[in-house]
Amino acid sequence: MEYFVKKESIVREIWGKSDTILVIFAGASAEFALNKAVDWLYFTGKLPADPLGRLFSTVTYARQIVFLTHSEAIGAINRINAIHSGVENQRGSKIPQWAYRDVLFMLIGYSIRAYELLERKLSEEEKQEVFDVFHRVGKTMEIEDLPPNYNDWLSQRKQHLEQDLEESRYSKDLYRQYKKHLGPVRYWFLLKVQELVCPQKVKELLHLTSNPVIPTALRAYKIMRHLKLDHIAKSLLLPNDYKDQIEDLDSFKNTNQKPTEVSF
Repeated sequence: MEYFVKKESIVREIWGKSDTILVIFAGASAEFALNKAVDWLYFTGKLPADPLGRLFSTVTYARQIVFLTHSEAIGAINRINAIHSGVENQRGSKIPQWAYRDVLFMLIGYSIRAYELLERKLSEEEKQEVFDVFHRVGKTMEIEDLPPNYNDWLSQRKQHLEQDLEESRYSKDLYRQYKKHLGPVRYWFLLKVQELVCPQKVKELLHLTSNPVIPTALRAYKIMRHLKLDHIAKSLLLPNDYKDQIEDLDSFKNTNQKPTEVSF
C-alpha cells in the first residue's frame, strides 16, 4: 500500500508524538494571530468562538495527511480546497495565494523547530525531506509560486515573515480569546512555549521576552517524558475538553480515520 509519506520518513517521526504537535500548535497559534490574512479566519466566526478547536483541527488535519495512504491524502487535500472554495464563495473574493503559502510555510517551519526543541537537530537532508512532504501538499492544493527546495524556502520564509505579519485588532482579540479559553496559568505557559519556538520577528511583534526559568522547565519535561510521566504535564497544560484529543494524537499512527474540518 502506497502512503503519502514514507513509513521511514522523519516527517512521520515528527508528527507521531503529541508533545511535538502541541509545540507546532503553539507556534502556529502565534503566527495565525499576526498574519495579515487572519480576517479570513474571522469571516465565519468559528475562529474567535473556538480558537483552540479551530487551530487544533488545522494541525490535526495536516498530521492525518502524513499518515494516510496516497489516495486518501489526495482526497483529504481536495476536501480542504473545497472548504476554502466555499468560504470564498460566501465572501465573494479569493483567499490570496501568499496566505496559502504562509500556512504551508508555518507547517514546514514549526515541524522543524518543534522537533529540534524537543528532540535533536535535524540534518540538512531531513529538513529537505520535511520541505518535500509539505511542498507536495502545496502542489496538490495548487498553491502558486512555491519555492523548489529547502534553501529557497528559507529565503522566501524570511521574506514572508517580514511582509505578511502585523499586530492588528484581530491579533489582539485572538490572544484575548486564547486567554479566555485557556485560563491565566495555561495561557502563561502558551506564551512561554511561543517564546521558545517562534521566529524572532514573531516574538518582536507579540512582545514575547525570554524567561530564564523556561529552559530549565523544558529539561525537566524531557526527564518526565523519559520516565513516561509526560502525560501529567500535558494534563496540567491543556483544558479537560482537549485531553481526549491529545490522547488520540498519541495513539493515531496508521488508520483510515478521515479528518472532517479545518480552521475555517
